[in-house]
Amino acid sequence: MVTGGASGIGRALAEALATRGAEVVLADLQIDLATDVALQICQAGGSARAFKVDVTDFSALQQLVQDTVNRTGRLDYMFNNAGIGIGGSVHHFRLEDWTYILDVNLRGVINGVQAVYAIMRQQGFGHIINTASIAGLMPSPGGVAYATTKYAVVGLSTSLRAEAAPCGVFVSVICPGVIETPILEDGGKYGRMLIEVPPETMRQMWDRLRPMPPDRFARKALRAVANNKAIIVIPSWWKVFWWLHRVAPSLGMRLAQKRFQTLQAQLGIGDEN
Repeated sequence: MVTGGASGIGRALAEALATRGAEVVLADLQIDLATDVALQICQAGGSARAFKVDVTDFSALQQLVQDTVNRTGRLDYMFNNAGIGIGGSVHHFRLEDWTYILDVNLRGVINGVQAVYAIMRQQGFGHIINTASIAGLMPSPGGVAYATTKYAVVGLSTSLRAEAAPCGVFVSVICPGVIETPILEDGGKYGRMLIEVPPETMRQMWDRLRPMPPDRFARKALRAVANNKAIIVIPSWWKVFWWLHRVAPSLGMRLAQKRFQTLQAQLGIGDEN
């Protein structure tokens, strides 16, 4: 099962899983798009089904999981991938913006874990893969709320990994760098921007960070999942920044501040905006 499977990383993971022989269940609010993806997977010789699910609705997600297990007899992988971005510094945020991003990016993952963990424990096998971000491993000024949710997903995943291992259940967390997905433009289909930035300026900023195509990302991610890696950072060159933050936190913080100043200049915004 892949939440947020209609586009971006979720879609790429679903397509790559299908080529490996998995029956894929796409769970997404964008049901028309998810249905098209499932149809294309089936036309290519794979097996996929699409369902409209809001990951913030635990009962709906739990029902889909239970229906799937009743039908297939098992659940091997749960990719808690659905997420959004909200663009802007903390002083742009209202409390409802915080609530929204926490509900989707963190509670959505918690709901997915809760929906499958007892089933996987009973099976004695299964793999939960949560999508966090490189922003969950190092300071991300300009994306504080997003980083808050992703740090929490990393903590949830690594802690649960240690707890779940004796039960035969694996847990991994994927921490993408910059991947070519809709979230780069405006926070994704259900994300939002709290500042005015011309699309071409935003595009140029992301292009400087060499975004990876999602299909290439998915292939690399699934290889790491197959090897039961705990923390999966892709593209691998982002590991340099993660390593630097761990071994020299003060230096990492100064570099983060410098990156934020550069970002403000690139986007044409300042502290007063």
